[in-house]
Amino acid sequence: MSRIGKAPIVIPAGVEVKIDGSLVTVKGKGVELKQVVDKDIICKVEEGELIVQRPTEQKRHKALHGLYRSLLANMVTGVTEGFKVEMELVGVGFRATAEGQILEMALGFSHPVVFMLPKEVKVEAIMEKGKAPRVVLESFDKQLIGQIAARIRSVRKPEPYKGKGIKFVGEVLRRKEGKSAKK
Repeated sequence: MSRIGKAPIVIPAGVEVKIDGSLVTVKGKGVELKQVVDKDIICKVEEGELIVQRPTEQKRHKALHGLYRSLLANMVTGVTEGFKVEMELVGVGFRATAEGQILEMALGFSHPVVFMLPKEVKVEAIMEKGKAPRVVLESFDKQLIGQIAARIRSVRKPEPYKGKGIKFVGEVLRRKEGKSAKK
């Protein structure tokens, strides 16, 4: 049985949840997020809590139950607190600059890599002396920020020998020994 799906989502003060058929709308702090829920999954608001239920014990319903509960919980968290993703650019000469919604990175290629970010995402590039450059993404939409962070990381994934590339702050990389370690 889905333990995630069974847990009710507490709706904090200042957050409004509206259910219109299969469309769930969450509003708070001037932000509005919408999610279409599968027609079999039942969502209802009772006593300041959002409850997600499934009609049967089918494997499909169990999977959707936990999925939609997590998505709706992320929406409630997003409109109250927001989400933040920090990435490090590890490598000699790697740089990042951010102006408005444009992120420009020098990653050892013959050309700079430029990303146009949607207006829902705020970007900040932090360059400190003696530390690897960092890119900080902030948004109220967890799905969107995760997708953008994955796309940025895919430009130069960390390689296993020296660890050069774009990695998430706190990420532990699996390192390999070089060929000289064979002896």
